Parts: sequence; structure tokens; C-alpha cells
Amino acid sequence: MFRFCFFAVAASSLAWGARAATPAAITATPSALSVPMQIAISLTLMVLLPAVVMSITPFLRITIVLHFLRQALGTQSTPSNQVLIGLSLFLSLLIMQPVVTEIYTNAWEPMDQGKISFDQAFDEGSKPMKTFLTRFTREKDVKLFLDITKAPTPKNASELGLGVLVPAYILSELKTGFQIGAMLFLPFLVIDLVVASITLSIGMVQLPPVMLSAPFKILLFVLVDGWNLVVGSLVKSFY
Repeated sequence: MFRFCFFAVAASSLAWGARAATPAAITATPSALSVPMQIAISLTLMVLLPAVVMSITPFLRITIVLHFLRQALGTQSTPSNQVLIGLSLFLSLLIMQPVVTEIYTNAWEPMDQGKISFDQAFDEGSKPMKTFLTRFTREKDVKLFLDITKAPTPKNASELGLGVLVPAYILSELKTGFQIGAMLFLPFLVIDLVVASITLSIGMVQLPPVMLSAPFKILLFVLVDGWNLVVGSLVKSFY
């Protein structure tokens, strides 16, 4: 079931858009999948796609970092959640484009043309995804889930199953996102401490220091072109 769900989410969206344009296109081109099976794959995609996008793509790290950045700036709900999620989604699509293209070319197209079976297509399609996940997964996290599942230790990373690799990747990305977020907090924390010390020393006890430090933090962030630096660093961290 895991194999079917993963491969359906990874590849069916690209092929379904091309084959579902007209009913004649479905019958005119030979396909290894029947129409009911294509519909089932599409429904599976609709249900699982949000969870997959959030879990096994750079979306997880990017959203965590952007959330920490907004908190560090002290701008409350600016940018809004919709803007942050939209930016994270498009950056994730940009980073994952080579992986998705490779899965579609090596797995979905041959299976759709009847050249290989579903199992063979899954094996071919999982190779680029495994390569991507392995690059950003810590060995300690892999060992944890190998112990939990009581799976034998593989000889190399290519032998790891997605059932172990995916949760290990999520755990690694959570740690990486929190590490980057903590580093983003430091310069803004210094500004908060300086402003708080000044307000206390001159007796402005009733005025919250956050109200005074917010403009300085925003000004500093704009002067150093913070969005360019943060987004550029996040994208480059996956290459």
C-alpha cells in the first residue's frame, strides 16, 4: 500500500493532466492502466498530496525557517500564513523539479506505455527520491527508525526502504529547520536586549521594549536585503 501511494503521488499528477484532456485521448493511446485505475490514482493523489508535499520535500524546512523569521522580526502576522506557505510551496517546486522530472521520465512514461510493470516503475521512480532524501538525512535518525522497525542494517544507503527513510528525513529536517531558526533569532535578540536596557535605564518602564525594537529590526532586515539572503541561503542549502 505504501508503494502504491508514494508512486501515485509522485508521478500521476504529471501524466493524468496529459491523458485526461479528452476521453478520446484515453482510448486512442495504449496504457497499462485502465480508466478506473487512473481515477483511483487521481483520488489517492488528492488525499495524500498535501501530506507528501509537507513531509518529503524542502517545504518542511522552509516553512519552519520562515515562521521563525517572522517571530524574530516581531511582525505578528506579517507576512501572512498564506504568503509564507505560497512562497514555501513555489520554492519547494523549484528545488524538486529535477527529481520529479527524473521520476516521470524513468518510471511513469515507460509504465504508461506498457514497457515496464508497476513494481519496476516504483523501483525506478524511488531511486531519485531516495537519493534526494538520503542527502539530507542524518545517520542517527536512520538508525533510530531501523531500530524501531527492527529492520536489518543495509550495506549502503541505496538499500534503505522508504518506510525508514521518509520519517528519518522528516526528523532530520525538523532539527535543521530549528537550528537555522535559532541562528536567525540571534541578531534580532541583540537588538531587543539593547532597546530593553536603554528603556529601563531612562525609566520608560510602562512602554513595552518590543514596540520600540520592532522598527529597528525591520529596518535592519530591509537594509541588509534580508529576504534575498534568507531565501537564497535556503535554496542553496539543498544543492
